[in-house]
Amino acid sequence: MKDIVFCSNNCFVLYSAAVQAKNSENKESVPTLPQSPMKERPPKAFHQYSNNISTLDVHCLPQLQEKLSPPSSPPIMFPPAFEAAKVEAKPDELKVTVKLKPRLKAIHSSLEDCRPPSKKWKGMKWKKWSIQIVIPKGSFKPPCEEEIDEFLKKLGTTLKPDPVPKDYRKCCFCHEEGDGLTDGPARLLNLDLDLWVHLNCALWSTEVYETQAGALINVELALRRGLQMKCMFCHKMGATSGCHRLRCTNIYHFTCAIKAQCMFFKDKTMLCPMHKPKGTHEQELSYFAVFRRVYVQRDEVRQIASIVQRGERDHTFRVGSLIFHAVGQLLPQQMQAFHSSKALFPVGYEASRLYWSMRYANRRCRYLCSIEEKDGLPLFVIKVVEQGHEDLVLTDTTPK
Repeated sequence: MKDIVFCSNNCFVLYSAAVQAKNSENKESVPTLPQSPMKERPPKAFHQYSNNISTLDVHCLPQLQEKLSPPSSPPIMFPPAFEAAKVEAKPDELKVTVKLKPRLKAIHSSLEDCRPPSKKWKGMKWKKWSIQIVIPKGSFKPPCEEEIDEFLKKLGTTLKPDPVPKDYRKCCFCHEEGDGLTDGPARLLNLDLDLWVHLNCALWSTEVYETQAGALINVELALRRGLQMKCMFCHKMGATSGCHRLRCTNIYHFTCAIKAQCMFFKDKTMLCPMHKPKGTHEQELSYFAVFRRVYVQRDEVRQIASIVQRGERDHTFRVGSLIFHAVGQLLPQQMQAFHSSKALFPVGYEASRLYWSMRYANRRCRYLCSIEEKDGLPLFVIKVVEQGHEDLVLTDTTPK
């Protein structure tokens, strides 16, 4: 057996195989192992170290049969503290060498010294993005709707419906076509057959006044006077808004009065630029939008009579959703069968109405209504005209 060295509290103890053999003789039934070819040592050895400890009695370990050891490995490298106990190395002694792997020191260049170490997770690198918002100095003017529409049109990313047909209706006072601005001439009102006036052009005429129900009175009278009056701003006929100052003959169109910077007051009076007070006035009116119900008071019976008397009509008469096309006629022999106590049924009558569809919810279609003659009695025909479907014809002997 080999000599074994134990170290405890800075004391080294050597156990010898020979000492163990001698001690084993004193015990009963302790078999002796065959002697190894090792060199014989003294029968008993005592080792004493003066390191503030008592004398140690060294006992021998039992000798075991030598077994083949695994192939030798590189020698074990012990720290310097164990150099004091040097044991003779033997060829069949188990030797293990522990080598500490030196820590690699990363050498950074001068450019990478200022960069923080990048975060790594499972072989992936994470990068932190920094967002910088640059606000231009000075006044920034946001683009208007027209500029945005032109930009989107160039990109080809917009879908626009078909353009609305141009409105050729003309105001009898200011001679401008179509509805005006809400804070200006405002919408067109029907005065007579194919005669239209702007709401504010009629309302701000000198003769016109408004009732509590929203009816405009004397609009036709103001129109007849305006045909003979010339505007001081545009020098065209149809001016009906005059200066409220006594003996002032300046008269304007409503739109021309705004352009000429006339002053309007809440009591429906106006002063021309020559007579208006300087600065602001507490009764001055600067907003002309009218959202209430306003209409022109007219004689509808006379209008219908004028339509019937005209042989060839180039105009369209519309009442709400009903569009009148033809009045028809009644012959003397038809008078008895083509009327009731409340209505007449002239043959050839034709009108169309826009009403809710019978096929789809929330959709309107056109219903063409006409009166024909069958077996000496009136026949009421309704033709349903709806896009994407064939025309549906409904007939009956009564209008209901």
